[in-house]
Amino acid sequence: MAGIYLHIPFCKQACYYCDFHFSTNTQLKADLVAAMRQELQLQKNYLQGQTIETIYFGGGTPSLLSQAELDSLLETIYQHFSVTAQPEISLEANPDDLNLEKIRSLQATGINRLSIGIQTFNNENLTYLHRAHNATQASLCVQQAQDTGISNISIDLIYAIPHPDTTRIWEQDLATAIGLGVPHISSYCLTIESRTAFGNWLKNGKIKPIDEDTAALHFEMLTDRLTAAGFEHYEVSNFAQPEMYSRHNTSYWQQKPYLGVGPSAHSFDLVSRQYNVANNAQYIKALQQNEIPATKEILSRADRVNEYILTTLRTQWGCDLSYLATNLDLNLAETAAQQLQQWQANGWATLSGNVLKLTTQGKLLADGLASDLFID
Repeated sequence: MAGIYLHIPFCKQACYYCDFHFSTNTQLKADLVAAMRQELQLQKNYLQGQTIETIYFGGGTPSLLSQAELDSLLETIYQHFSVTAQPEISLEANPDDLNLEKIRSLQATGINRLSIGIQTFNNENLTYLHRAHNATQASLCVQQAQDTGISNISIDLIYAIPHPDTTRIWEQDLATAIGLGVPHISSYCLTIESRTAFGNWLKNGKIKPIDEDTAALHFEMLTDRLTAAGFEHYEVSNFAQPEMYSRHNTSYWQQKPYLGVGPSAHSFDLVSRQYNVANNAQYIKALQQNEIPATKEILSRADRVNEYILTTLRTQWGCDLSYLATNLDLNLAETAAQQLQQWQANGWATLSGNVLKLTTQGKLLADGLASDLFID
């Protein structure tokens, strides 16, 4: 089984924290959709005939696409790939793009899962992040999606947003999210990236760095509240009601192959990675000439080991040390024995059989802990 990711690089406006590839100029939208259809055709053998079980429209803001544009992309996928009878077809959407008419049109294309970028239900924080929607729209769009019969809904939330009353607001955000009855919540600490408005403001002293103690407190609140509400903390930033995991994102963490289509999209075929150019005009021009504007990287043993450790340690299923020993010739139980013992003593991890799992406290340090196990 495999997945297809489609990157739609357009947004109405730039959120101050976002460093994903996008453009607020949508004049090239039709040309880009045509180029993506061409890339799908040229890449039809990339996954070597594996059945597609997930299709994910990410971005950017895929909800800016029309029904006809979504239909054309999905028709191209079904024409050139073998798709399972009941695929998970997800689309990222902003609340300001969603109303009953739009949601019904998405349903008509075959979209059966929505990932809605709410971020916060607080109007002051929405303005601070430079989001285009308000708190009323945030709740209303979820309710409207549910009313039309879309039950598989994920919402995004951001914590540690600077505000004099930040912890009270975060408590309210969590309560509101739980009250909406969605089966999946993805939540991330606000991160200040150098190539963003926030990054420039931090450099110029207009804002302060994110407070680490506040971030840690909000993460603990997140895990406590959602776990108490019946969510499983199945990945560091992702929570789901039983059996309502994101099948597409889970495939990334379980090292399944996927094809990435569109500017800046990444692909993975188990032995190599491929990176498309992050420039809309260059991408379109190349595909008009039947060329795929991508850079390919063959993964070394160290790459595969480190990636396996990094991705699996972030999940509730943990890192299988026997897999590393059998498939990648690394006996981590021996080479990192002292380190693993220290992690357990610190309350950061558990080791049961051959499976290494991070605790809630360890998940706060997940990427740093994983890097400590990396090989050269």
